[in-house]
Amino acid sequence: MNNNYLVGLGFDCDDGHVRITKGKNFRIYGGSDKTHQTMQEKVIKLNEKLDKKGRSLDEISTKEFMDIAHSVGFKLQNKKRAKKNNGRIEGGI
Repeated sequence: MNNNYLVGLGFDCDDGHVRITKGKNFRIYGGSDKTHQTMQEKVIKLNEKLDKKGRSLDEISTKEFMDIAHSVGFKLQNKKRAKKNNGRIEGGI
C-alpha cells in the first residue's frame, strides 16, 4: 500500500465547475479546465517515469522525486527547505 501521494490544488476556476481527478498516487482538486488538465498531464508523466524505473513514490528519495518532477515540468522549492518540512515537498505547475 502506498503511503505517499501528490495533491494538486487549482485556485483559478471561475466557471463554477468542480473538477476532481483521482489516480494512482495522486489527487487533483479544482482549477480552471486548462490548469486541471496541466496538473493531470504532469502527474501522468511523473507516474510513467516511475513505472519505467519500476519504482513507486514510497521507494524513491526526495532528490529522486525532485529530479523526476522537475523533468516533467513541476516547479519545486529547494531540497533543503523540503527537508525542513518533514519531507513534504511543495511546488507548483
